[in-house]
Parts: sequence; structure tokens; C-alpha cells
Amino acid sequence: MTLYDWPRASAFGRVIPKNKIYDHTGANTALKDIFVREVDQITWSHKLAPETVNLAATKQVAEIQVFRIAARTATLERDVLRAIDKAIPFPLIFEVVHACRVRLAAAYKRPSEADSARWVVGDYFEGDWLPEDAPRAPLPVALNMGALYERLLEPLVAGQTARLVPGMGEAPPAAFAYATDSPVSLEVRIAQAEAIKLQAREVERIKARLGREKQFNKRVAINAELRAAKQELERLTAGNRGARMMDV
Repeated sequence: MTLYDWPRASAFGRVIPKNKIYDHTGANTALKDIFVREVDQITWSHKLAPETVNLAATKQVAEIQVFRIAARTATLERDVLRAIDKAIPFPLIFEVVHACRVRLAAAYKRPSEADSARWVVGDYFEGDWLPEDAPRAPLPVALNMGALYERLLEPLVAGQTARLVPGMGEAPPAAFAYATDSPVSLEVRIAQAEAIKLQAREVERIKARLGREKQFNKRVAINAELRAAKQELERLTAGNRGARMMDV
């Protein structure tokens, strides 16, 4: 997983009080309690915009904001990220920091087709924890802000899928270095990743049932169900690998 050397011109560095997030999201007591328990500080660290990264805006992505969250716990509830996403009307990339480690997190965020003033936020993808002083790479090559957003999200999607399925492996860096349109859209990649996640959970659920079952005839039936679920997972992961190969 890669950390990015955000361009100096994009530095913003504004600390955001938690109550500003509460005001913009109508946070209830339970959400406020999560923020108090899990979040130390929220910093709007960088603004990736046409004037700061020299890329043209697109209809869906005018700017990309980078938020840095100093977390009090190693596990940050997704409700925290979703609340910040809800408060900020731009696509966001999060850097979550805890105990001298940092990881990237983001959800695919796009304007609603029914109401362009509203945003649709998908499920979150997270990178691996890395040392906070780990080397950082330049921003990926892109033709415009929309393409840059995709290049930033793609490794998170691929990496999280690889962690769900042992032995699948991450896509090679070259898979994300192209400058032309991807033959497989980001929406399709994310749909594939979500299908793999759900199927991997189904495999684990069936394994748990098998471990609890003592009757031989029922174990035979559950084993058959498990084989079918594993085959479906393999089909999904094979399709995901094939889609990534098209990009290299």
C-alpha cells in the first residue's frame, strides 16, 4: 500500500472542531460519544484542486479533500468517516493516524443522479497500517481530477479485496499507472470487490456451521454447500483478476 506525498501547494492544515461536524450532520448522542471516544483531532490537511495539482476539474470531481484523523483507538468506526463525508461536499481521502502508524481510507463518493446537490457515499476501503515516517510516493499520473480520484481509490479497493481472499495478491503497481480510460470502470471494480467480500463472509459462515454440527449426514450436506460457496468465491476472484489484467 502507498502513502502519497501530497503536493506542497495543496497544503491546507486547518484543524476542524468536532462540533462543526456535529452541526453539519445533525449528530445524535451516540455518534458524538463515538467521536469523543475514538477521535483526538481532525485536520483538513490538503486540498487537491485544479490550482494546486494542475489538473482540470470534471463534472463529478471538482476537488479532492484530504482529511487526517488522529485516532485514539486502532479501530475507527466507519460512522466517523461517514459523518465527515456527509459534512464535506467533495470526495475525501482519509489518513487515519494511531500509535505512530498511518493508513489510508476512502469510500467512492459521487453526486446523486437524482439530485446533484446530494452525494452518494459507498462502503469504505482501507489500506494497510504503515509507519508514519514511511516513504511517500508522488501522486499517480492522471489526466484530470476525476481520473486522479480513481487512481487514488483503485489500490485501496484492490488491496482490501486481496486481504479478504488469501493468496489472491494485490494488483501490480503498473495496473494503476495508465493514463488512458480504464476498460473496467471504478464502479465495476467496487461492485466486484463488494461481491467478493459478501461471498467470503458466506464461506466463513458455512465453515462456522460445519464446525458446530456433529451429525454425520448434516455435515455431508454442509460440506457440499461449502464447496459450492468456495467455487463461487473462486469464480468471483478469477473475474476480478481478469479485470485487473486488462489494465496492465
